[in-house]
Amino acid sequence: MASVDGVLIVDKPAGPTSHDVVACVRRATGWLKVGHTGTLDPLATGVLPLVVGRATRLAQFLSAADKVYEAEVRLGWATNTYDAEGTPMDLTGLTPRAADDLEAVLDRFRGSYLQVAPPFSAKKTGGVRAYSLARKGVPAAPRQSPVTVYELSCIERGDERLRLRLRCSAGFYVRAFAHELGIALGVGGHLSALRRTKSGDFDAAEAVALGTVLAEGQAAASRLVPLERLLASMPAVVVTAAGVARALHGNQLRTEDVRALPEATAAWVRVVDEDGALLAIAEPSGKGGFLHPRVVVR
Repeated sequence: MASVDGVLIVDKPAGPTSHDVVACVRRATGWLKVGHTGTLDPLATGVLPLVVGRATRLAQFLSAADKVYEAEVRLGWATNTYDAEGTPMDLTGLTPRAADDLEAVLDRFRGSYLQVAPPFSAKKTGGVRAYSLARKGVPAAPRQSPVTVYELSCIERGDERLRLRLRCSAGFYVRAFAHELGIALGVGGHLSALRRTKSGDFDAAEAVALGTVLAEGQAAASRLVPLERLLASMPAVVVTAAGVARALHGNQLRTEDVRALPEATAAWVRVVDEDGALLAIAEPSGKGGFLHPRVVVR
């Protein structure tokens, strides 16, 4: 089979895990190297970019991209998993906020802060996944991670449900947000539905249903976003023929190896040849070179 490389943007249905989707696509297409760039819970639907072939080498950069979600929060009670699949929790002592306080409460979650991961999550404590401890009833120390909510708005409001749109940093737990929001409103709450509408440069408009991919099999290769179109927001450095050879061997790039530089500096840059083919991802280097290729793609 010829090399198949790129990103397949799947519209994940509710039910399977992200790993299930990867396994199904791998079986249906025969592609050996397939991975995902950001887990979606079984409950969630929407944009799940799958990296295929040499694109798997770029997963760390694609995973770090911002995400956009539409979330439904059911008010009135919390659950131990922070979503609709969990067991209701007793949250006594809460004082309901006035209905017109919603915007003030939402404002607490805008910006950057430390978020506590849900007890049923893949975060590790002493090398053990949090969900493994939670299933055994073993208390674990709360794990906090820095997150940022860039945009947060209520798009529909009912007596018992809120529909919200949010754009957030990678690693943000919408389930944890739903739980914390319910507490802040004084009524408890949990995530009842979630759809990811965008992951980095990939949005729902270009996503393909999982069933379509499985039906097409190897022909789904025509739907891949090619390597040259990935990480378009990352500045590009054009190298000479000598620079191509050095980049492909992971050698330091010198100033004489570079034909064109981006206008803005960045922590990471794409190294491309004169035809625009992606060769590597590099970072500035102050030791014996100009740029250091960290991930060679070709």
